[in-house]
This record gives sequence, C-alpha cells and structure tokens, in this order.
Amino acid sequence: MKKLIALFAVSAVASTSAVAAIALSGSASVSYDDNGSSASSTSYDADLSVVGTAGTTTVTIGMDVDGASAAITGAAMATTIGPVTIAADMHDEVSKDAAGANGAVVLNAGKTNAALVTGTAGEQIFESSDTSVTISVDAPIGDATVGVDDTGVLTVSGTWSGITMSSSTADVTTVAGSIAGMDVSVTNDEGSTTWSLGTTVSGVALTLASSQAVTATFGLAGNTMVVSSVPAVGVKGEKTGNAAGTGVNGYGKRQVVAVKSHSTVAISRSLTSGATLAATYSTLDDSLTLKASVAF
Repeated sequence: MKKLIALFAVSAVASTSAVAAIALSGSASVSYDDNGSSASSTSYDADLSVVGTAGTTTVTIGMDVDGASAAITGAAMATTIGPVTIAADMHDEVSKDAAGANGAVVLNAGKTNAALVTGTAGEQIFESSDTSVTISVDAPIGDATVGVDDTGVLTVSGTWSGITMSSSTADVTTVAGSIAGMDVSVTNDEGSTTWSLGTTVSGVALTLASSQAVTATFGLAGNTMVVSSVPAVGVKGEKTGNAAGTGVNGYGKRQVVAVKSHSTVAISRSLTSGATLAATYSTLDDSLTLKASVAF
C-alpha cells in the first residue's frame, strides 16, 4: 500500500509539473452599438491563448472561439540556444476574399459582386504565405543582435544609451526611446516616415502621431476616460496585383474609402467582479457603443 501511495504521489507531482508549464489566458466581450440613426447592432468576441514552456522553448497558440466554429489565429515557437534565438511563425493566415467568376479573386468594393468581399481596406488582395523562420544572434558588436529570416532579410537591432534601433535590408528602420520625459518612436518604411510622441502632463497621458491622431487619457487604471481626435482619411484607389505577387503592385491593395475627421470619447470602469464596462461615443455617426468585457 505504501508503494502505491508513493507511486500515486510521484504521478501527481509529474502531472502538476506538466500543467504548470502550460498557461491559459483569454478574453471575451459583448458590444451593443446604437449606430446613430442607423439600425443598432450587437457583436461578440472571445479569444483564447495557450502558452507552453519547456526550458528555453516556448510555444504560443491563439484561437478565436466565438461564432460557429473555433479558428486558429496564431501559432508560434521560439527557442534559445546560447546566443542564438530561433523563432518560427507556423500559422499561415488565410484572407477572407471570395472567389469570383472562373476562380478570380474579387478585388474590392465597387465590383459587381463586392458584397462577397470581407477584407480590410488598404490590405493586400491576393494571398501570400505568412509563415516564417528567423534566426538571430546576440553578436558581440556593441550589444547588437543580428537576425536573418527564411526570405534572406537581414536585421540588426539593439539598444544604446536608452535608444532602441532596428534596421533591415528590407529598407525598414525604426528608432525609439525616452527623451526628456517623452516616448518617441520613428519608423521609415521604404522612404515613408511615420512617428509618434507620448508624454504625461499633470496626470494626463497624451499621444500624438504623424497621422495627426491625438489621444488624451484621464484617470487612474481601472477608471479612465480617453478622448481621441481621429484625422480624416483620404480616398486611395485599389492597386491590382497578381497571385504570385510579381507585378509592379505585388499582391495588390484594396481601395480605402474616405472617412471624415471625428472625435471619440471612451469611458471605462473595472468592476470588482473582474469585468470591465465601457461606453464610447463617436461624432462620426453620432453613435454610442456599450461594451462589457473580461480577461483572464
């Protein structure tokens, strides 16, 4: 009997250790939007994240579990071997474009069968593989990290005097750091530069972006009000690409519909029950959205 008890204790410890190496988290929410003068609508969202760890290796899997069936939203693995880090993105995201006549991809709104399209404005039209493997090395070059992915793109990154910098052969350079009490971030992507500034003044957190977006956050954690000024968005015509991404426009891009500048006010309150209630008003369509959410 003592041997059986000891064996049970060992198996229980082994099972507990196995469970302890897996972390489960998630979130769920329900939103009601009166949509101003249009018909009101209700939407739901529920997501799960599973993280498994064994030594220096971590596997992360994300799932979208609302709707008729669960769907994987991400699968990644990362491991460290001495100064070498290997990261693999194993999830190939599939777009929601519908097929038109003879299997042709429906490009955008404004087409004859545009109602079938559920893609996002400004994103690529044709499908491409999103999986990748990146190998990086903490090189003894002024605390720099050198990485290369499976497409041959070389990236050098590091932090010097509190300033984080990254530059790649894909012609993307980012610089970020805290200067004189302001969080500054600058990105140059193939000649196009964007930036953002963030600082706190008298307890109010302010952010300003090159897109002219401005946000101000008042209050303490769990009880906040966020006022945002959203800049106008100009019309951008679609760029027709091809399935191989070999043309001038690559995989193509969907058109962007014009949106007027507007403001939003969002008030949120964390409850002792663990849930968060939020109310957001938008001047774009004079709408009020009520949202209840929980994260664990």
